[in-house]
Amino acid sequence: MFEVLYYEKEDGTKPAEEYLLSEDVKLQAKMSREILLLEEFGNLLREPHSKPLEDGIFELRARVGTDISRVLYFFVIGKKIILTNGFRKKTEKTPQDVIDIAKKYRDDYIKRYGEGENKV
Repeated sequence: MFEVLYYEKEDGTKPAEEYLLSEDVKLQAKMSREILLLEEFGNLLREPHSKPLEDGIFELRARVGTDISRVLYFFVIGKKIILTNGFRKKTEKTPQDVIDIAKKYRDDYIKRYGEGENKV
C-alpha cells in the first residue's frame, strides 16, 4: 500500500487538493476512486488510470462524460506519492506549463523534505 499526500506550498496551500475541490461532485468522486487505486497499486497502476509524462512526473486520469480531469504526481522513497496540481483537459496533449509546475513543486518538496521518509 502506498501513502498518497497532497503537496503543500510554503504558504500552506495545496494546489492539487484545491483543484479537486473546485471540480463538480461527479468528477471529484471519480478522481477519489482513482486516488484509491493509486494508493493500492502505486507504480504498477497503468493506463487508462495513470500515465507517465516526463522526468518522473505522472498523471492520474479521470473522465465523466466529456469532462476529462488530470492530477499530476510523483513518487518519493518510502512508498509515498505526492499529488502536485491538477487541470481540466481540453487538448490532446498535457500542456507543458502544467508539467513544469509539477516539476517545480517536486523540486521544492525534495529541497524541503528530501527524497526519503520525511513527513509532509
